[in-house]
Amino acid sequence: MAVYSTLAAVDLGSNSFHLQVARVVGDQLYPLDSLREPIRIGAGLTRDKRLDEDSQGRALECLKRFGERLRGFDSHAVRAVGTNTLRVAKNAAGFLKQAEAALGFPIEVVAGREEARLIYLGVSHSLPVSKDRRLVVDIGGGSTEFIIGRAFKPLKLESIYMGCVSYSLKYFPGGEISKSAMKQAELAARNELQTIVSGFATGNWQQVVASSGSARALAEILQLNGYSDAGITPDGLDRLRSAMIKAGDIERLDLKGVKSDRLPVLPGGLAIMSAALSELGIESVVVANGSMRQGILYDLLGRVQHHDMRDVTVSQFMQRYHIDSKQARRVASLALALYRRFTAGADDSDETAPHYLSWAAKLHEIGISVAYSGYHKHSAYIVQNADMPGFSKIEQWRLSTLVLAHRRSLKRIFTRDVEMVDWRMVMALRLAALIYRSRADIALPELAARINGRALRLGIDRDWLANNPLTVTALQEEIEEWDGAGFKLDIKSLRELEAGVEAQAA
Repeated sequence: MAVYSTLAAVDLGSNSFHLQVARVVGDQLYPLDSLREPIRIGAGLTRDKRLDEDSQGRALECLKRFGERLRGFDSHAVRAVGTNTLRVAKNAAGFLKQAEAALGFPIEVVAGREEARLIYLGVSHSLPVSKDRRLVVDIGGGSTEFIIGRAFKPLKLESIYMGCVSYSLKYFPGGEISKSAMKQAELAARNELQTIVSGFATGNWQQVVASSGSARALAEILQLNGYSDAGITPDGLDRLRSAMIKAGDIERLDLKGVKSDRLPVLPGGLAIMSAALSELGIESVVVANGSMRQGILYDLLGRVQHHDMRDVTVSQFMQRYHIDSKQARRVASLALALYRRFTAGADDSDETAPHYLSWAAKLHEIGISVAYSGYHKHSAYIVQNADMPGFSKIEQWRLSTLVLAHRRSLKRIFTRDVEMVDWRMVMALRLAALIYRSRADIALPELAARINGRALRLGIDRDWLANNPLTVTALQEEIEEWDGAGFKLDIKSLRELEAGVEAQAA
């Protein structure tokens, strides 16, 4: 992969969209430019969880502006990430097609815990290295992330479905604030936190750090108005709560440090922060400058410098599910060799395919830990639904599809609305798994391949086939399977071998 002197991250949050550009110097990143627009796409979610036209329009116009700034960037030097609103919106797929066209780059929608990991990565790089365990709290527009980590390593990750946009809309419609509304909002947040209290309360960490715009806004208001000497404290939040209830309406709140673009979501952010401090026994919170967009940049830096978190995750999954690593390496090596033959000289080969083939080969048998019968389905389910640090949801779906396709029926694989994987990748993985069915190191035959449209002519040494009758039977079944899926697999030496057997029988 090429070396890049400049990287860019796009964070499509439920409250604001951010663009961060940074210069690469060794293993460090230095900010060059940043853009932020308070799109509040989360406010455009209708009751049936669909993005309305106005919010989509605001988002697309913003992404066009971001796209202009990113014009000329290599696709590998930019990573765009969508969060909670794009996770839950039922019409997100259609919007994302337009959004990617506007931005000019692919957009990944990440799971809640992956969002938490990226947040921690950004926050940890903005703080002095410490041996202490830190609790990081990030109140976003649609979700709030809680992470406990040490140095640059997250140890516990959680994402709770509550955010400053969603809570402000639900409990403080039109900006009206009352004592009862604030109480309802805080009780709702405290109730959501019950599932994580045991693992995230006092005793599990030595320091609490908050990131996100909500935390920075709260800390600034508390300090400028004398409610807190530094950072966020329960007493400071109590005093701010009283001031907001007294004002009765967010527009009538007359305090230093209150910014107009933060006003509409301030009550929801306050309620969630107050609940977190109360339930987790937090007495003081410092605010960090790092955030998810810095985490995206550092994760991207790891990828371009060959320290890809996805490789780490796959290795961890192999250990967790007790994978036969020797078999995984055999299948991966042959699948990659076959794919290179299948795409030699082709203009449409996917440069990410080798990564997916390698990951799929290493994970294709994890479902055996559930049950051998139909294990490819179990493997695909785990890959699609598990928390896999470093992978976006669409990447997990693509990897899951490839794992599912490595054996048995092909009929459903290529009839999906979106073809997630190149058929040549599927064929390479299936043939590699078939040839290494014995799970032993074997002498491989000479292999030749020629692709013509949806047909593959595969050359395999005839003598090798004659000495491997079980593989011959499997290849015959494979030919029929591909034919049923609308593709053609032709193995001339196999036809010749069959003809010779028939002639002897006659």
